[in-house]
Amino acid sequence: MEIGKFYSGEGGRTGRAPQDSATVVLLREGTGGPFEFLLMRRRRDQSFMGGAFVFPGGSLEEADSAQDLRECCGGFGGDDARQLLQEPDLSGAKALGLFMAAIRETFEEAGVLLACGASGGTVELTDPEQAARFAVHRVALHDGRLTLAELARHEGIRYAPDRLVAYSHWITPEAEPRRFDTRFFLARVPEGQRPTHDPMELTESRWMTPGEALAEQAAGRIVLMPPTLKTVEELRDFPGIEALLEAARSRKIETILTEAFRSEKGYGVLLPSDPEYSGEALKRPARPGETTRVVMEDGIWRTSSG
Repeated sequence: MEIGKFYSGEGGRTGRAPQDSATVVLLREGTGGPFEFLLMRRRRDQSFMGGAFVFPGGSLEEADSAQDLRECCGGFGGDDARQLLQEPDLSGAKALGLFMAAIRETFEEAGVLLACGASGGTVELTDPEQAARFAVHRVALHDGRLTLAELARHEGIRYAPDRLVAYSHWITPEAEPRRFDTRFFLARVPEGQRPTHDPMELTESRWMTPGEALAEQAAGRIVLMPPTLKTVEELRDFPGIEALLEAARSRKIETILTEAFRSEKGYGVLLPSDPEYSGEALKRPARPGETTRVVMEDGIWRTSSG
């Protein structure tokens, strides 16, 4: 699907249920400036968001909620996951599975593994032999020849879902043929690990500050889809990683089911805080200075107020 056609609102209600997924905003301290996050560019020939810059992430898989994987999380369980997601109606298995999907996809797409070794310290991939071994695991995991549970047993590690901070919850508009129910997480890049993008699905990766990413998007040099763009816009308001994580831990997560719309000027999506948003169950007032819609203008996604 071409980027310009996604979120165009051309399809009406598809009746398709959204697919559960997880996305991780990987953070690091900036070099002499604000904090940075990792964005990766999808291959142009991909049918879904080809050419767009995205955070690592992907769909929830059955193995992410498997019983044997729950034993590899150092005591972090479904009730913990459900509480942090602020979704009490989720099953414990699915809630924990979303955290594990975030860990798996971050490893597959960015080569970053949120896990601890036998001593309790972060898994470091600076040793060449260890790095080479985990690189093989990464490919096998991506290809479905290895599960997270098998990887944990083989390497004697435990995963660290507690290092993921739940941030937001986005659902694709009902008009779209491919729909996702996505939980956004924040996480610091562990010491001793250096992200590298997956060359099978991605073509490049870039560390950027929120201001740099927004400037590149506004100039048309990169493409950020509406959820990514709005998230980056929000991150711009924080002076550093600690302030961001502290705010995320205490914020109320409100589901963002966007509504696709068209007008004579173009198309875009309305957020629940927009005056023209019609979904009464999720509708809420806009905060002062908040942008409430994302609109396609001159081939570029831009945020604006209704």
